[in-house]
Amino acid sequence: MDLKNIIEILNFISGFDLGGLINHIPLPKIGVGGGIEARETVDIMQTLKFTFVFVLGTGAVFGLGLAFAAKKFSVKRDPRIDQVREYLAGAHCGACGFPGCEQYAEAVVLNPDVAPNLCTPGGERAAKIVALITGKEPVVAEPKFSRIMCQGDWDRAVRRFKYEGVHDCRAAVLAGGGDKACIYGCLGYGTCVRACPFDAIHMNEHNLPVVDVSKCTGCRKCEAACPKKVIEVLPGSKAVLVACHSKDRGADTRKNCQVGCIACGACVKVCPFDAPSIDNYVSKIDLEKCRVCGLCVTKCPTKAIVDHMPTRPKAFVIEDKCIGCNICMKICPVNAAYGEMKKVHTINQERCIGCGLCTAKCPTQAIDGTFNAKEVFEKAAKKKIKKAA
Repeated sequence: MDLKNIIEILNFISGFDLGGLINHIPLPKIGVGGGIEARETVDIMQTLKFTFVFVLGTGAVFGLGLAFAAKKFSVKRDPRIDQVREYLAGAHCGACGFPGCEQYAEAVVLNPDVAPNLCTPGGERAAKIVALITGKEPVVAEPKFSRIMCQGDWDRAVRRFKYEGVHDCRAAVLAGGGDKACIYGCLGYGTCVRACPFDAIHMNEHNLPVVDVSKCTGCRKCEAACPKKVIEVLPGSKAVLVACHSKDRGADTRKNCQVGCIACGACVKVCPFDAPSIDNYVSKIDLEKCRVCGLCVTKCPTKAIVDHMPTRPKAFVIEDKCIGCNICMKICPVNAAYGEMKKVHTINQERCIGCGLCTAKCPTQAIDGTFNAKEVFEKAAKKKIKKAA
């Protein structure tokens, strides 16, 4: 089929005279004697120069545009954020309540309600420097530590079956809730150890986690990782705790664990501050009421109450203040105070447990050395000043 036949077909389809239209279109003449002269060679240098100038000009235009946009829509950053960030621990542990150190640095600088002492790994030094940079009050936060609220290790707690799966508490829970007869107890497979970013937890020889308070920062990672929720992060000063979470009846708890709380109520009866209470078949100590006297520790029949205070200070008598009233002898729960009426009394250091009851009850503030002595003396001094006024 030649060009003439193609044009006739197109004319029939379109209804136009395409042949006449094509004849009126001027076509360029290329070749010898034509209207356009084609070059046989290309000037490379001229082409490169043109390309370079074009690219440079385009880049300059876009660069100026980006610079203008950056300046127009830029967000100014407070330089104190970087200063604070420099003095934080850099552990990104989350103990401050923020995802990381960068987020806490921004919050403590920009938000007046965020305290400067939330970086527990940084300690007192970091708290003071952050307070200085932000202009806030340099209040040192009380340290917090992870507490293991279970003493039922593999030797003292009954196991329902032998678990042979992955050595992880979360995996063990999938096998019928764990292998321990007490469904509330620590399983002892070290999930908390692996979760701790500060190497503050290790397993003892009886497969029970032990916290090194010298390394613990209270970041709560172990608390979140524990599937049995037997780890609690608590203030360091709250050293007397019921290390048991069992909600089974006393008889069942005794069968399952040698050191479980059986809800006998001995702690409730002996506490002079009404701190312990029995709820859901387990004793619970109100940390706000507890004065850390340790009396409940000595009276608990199963030793479910633990005392995390390594050395408890003991009482001694200030001889020139003692009037021999015998009140300390009457109040002492371990019969450590003795003496004759109207004569200087003595405290037996071997018997004394440092509960502070005698210090609190002495009318002349003649007993010192206990944990509450400073508080008792300050209250007495204020009372005297108020009377004098």
